[in-house]
This record gives sequence, structure tokens and C-alpha cells, in this order.
Amino acid sequence: MNEIRLTEFSHGGGCGCKIAPAVLAELLATMPAGLVPPELLVGTDTADDAAVYKLNDRQAIVATTDFFTPIVDNPRDFGRIAATNALSDVYAMGAQPILALAIVGMPLDKLPPAVIGEILKGGAEVCRDAGIPVAGGHSIDVLEPIYGLVGLGVVDPARVRTNAGAKAGDVLILTKPLGIGILSAGLKKGRLSADGYAQMIRWTTTLNRVGARLADLDGVHAVTDVTGFGLAGHLLEMCRGASLTGAVRFDALPVIEEARALVRDGVATGASTRNWASYGASVELPVDAPEWQRKLVTDPQTSGGLLIACAPEAVEAVQAAVRAEQGEAGTIVGEMKAGAARVVVG
Repeated sequence: MNEIRLTEFSHGGGCGCKIAPAVLAELLATMPAGLVPPELLVGTDTADDAAVYKLNDRQAIVATTDFFTPIVDNPRDFGRIAATNALSDVYAMGAQPILALAIVGMPLDKLPPAVIGEILKGGAEVCRDAGIPVAGGHSIDVLEPIYGLVGLGVVDPARVRTNAGAKAGDVLILTKPLGIGILSAGLKKGRLSADGYAQMIRWTTTLNRVGARLADLDGVHAVTDVTGFGLAGHLLEMCRGASLTGAVRFDALPVIEEARALVRDGVATGASTRNWASYGASVELPVDAPEWQRKLVTDPQTSGGLLIACAPEAVEAVQAAVRAEQGEAGTIVGEMKAGAARVVVG
């Protein structure tokens, strides 16, 4: 079982295999207008992290699905990462997960049952840590390994946190360091050290459960999780939702050190190039910025951190909540300003 390298079976790993933002927007634009009941509080309009459906004055259901091909070779680690990433969308809306359904697609002629079982075991372990059951799912025989979850959660309708509520003057806080896509590229090239791999697993298996705490803080105006479109892409969605400019200080960005070294040496994913091609016209970098900085802000984050827009007076409470959940307070990386919907990296 240890001789099998899962990444050899996939053309792209983790959130790096997401459809490019521009292509996705084109596909969604062809969808016919559907039923939009008044109970649907959050749908597809703002490219938010999950759908929200109001049940009554005190409860709303948060529903999402997320799955991808292997980002690492170890099957249990792959399962843990995929499950953590899927539940992140529930937490990003301010909700508490209540159950998950497994999405499983495996090349049965290439992977022995023991390997597939380890993937499922890893996902179940994360769900247990989140306090929820894997209550069912669906499996098929496919050419590439695919694993993920449908995640369901509950939240008070008045406490839903979308990606569209930021206000001018809000402080931007990021809860995890960047660089996961770069580390995954380093892994496939055989250039990732044991310590770099440990950092990768540490952050990709850290649940964003602080999102449920943030829903109780009045000064938190918008939340999203940073995944396949990179920091710049997901911040741009926040900017478009609020019709504001997101100003980021590059030197303030938290970065996994080995990822910084690798990207400066030219290691990056193809997804970062696709991301820039999709939304780079709305992202301003210094004219003398080296290419590696562009690669970093567009780096696809698998199971990345939460990006939080909050009032200045709420910063201390937000950072205390983040510290209580994951041992570190999160990093102030910029602010939201009046202006056109764009991202400015300075």
C-alpha cells in the first residue's frame, strides 16, 4: 500500500484542479434562471461558499459540497485534507456542521480496497473531530481518485456571514498562512522536505471551526475561505460583493517559509497561472513586483484559512477567537476601502 502514489493518478491536486474562475463564470452564465424561493437566503448570486435556506426565524440550513483529486500520496492524509476542506465552507458561513455525506470516485482497477479504505478513514476522523457523523454518500468507479463531502450545517438566519457584507474601513484578517499549492507542486517535483510536508498537513487538516464563533461577533461583516482561486481571487469576490477595494500589504501576508523559498525558485502550480488569466485585470501589483509575488497571491489554497472583514473595534475579539481555536491569532493583512471592486497589493 505504501508503494502507491496517489498523485500519479490525478492531473491536478486538491483545489488546484478547480475550473478556472473565468471559465466557471462563463458556464454559470449559461444556466437558465431557476426557482428562487424567499427562504433561499444565499444562492449563486455572490459566488459565496455555501447555500443558505431559512427554515424558521431561528434556524437556517447551510449546504455545500466539495471534492477533488489527490494533493498528497498518503491515502489517510488525502482523506483528512479533503474532509477538512469540505467542512470549511460550512464554517465560513458562520454555521455549525451537523452531518456529512461522502462523495467517492475511485479507479477500482488501480487502487486496492485497503488504500480506498484509508482515504475514507481519514475523512471520517476529521468528521469525528468536528463532532458530526458521515451519514451516507455515493461512490462510483472512475479514472482518477476523487474524494470529498457534502456538508450540512445550521445557523441562526440573523447570524449568517457571507462574503458580500464588508464595509469601508474594515480590517482584513487571514487565519492561515499561504503556500499550500506551492508545497503541493514541490511535492510532485520531489522537492518538498519532511518539515515542509508536516507544515502542509498541519494547516490543511486544521478545521476552520472558528467561523461558527465569528457568527456571534457583531463587528464581523464578511467571511470567506481562501481556496482554489487564491487569496487575490477570493478577496476579489469579497470586493465585488461589497463594491469596495481590498488593499493588501504584501509584506504582512503570512507564508509557510518553505513555500516562500520554493516559489522564489520558480515552483508553482499551473492553477496560479489560470487564476491570474481569469481575474488579473482586477488585481493591481506594484509595477516592479517579481513574478513569484504574483504566483503567491494567486496560489490555490487547499483547505486554506478564513479571510475575515471586521470593524477595527472587533479585531481584538476576532483574533482572540482564532487563537482559542487554533493556537495562533491570525494575521492582519489589509483593509477594505471605498473604490472600485478590485484588489490592490502594495
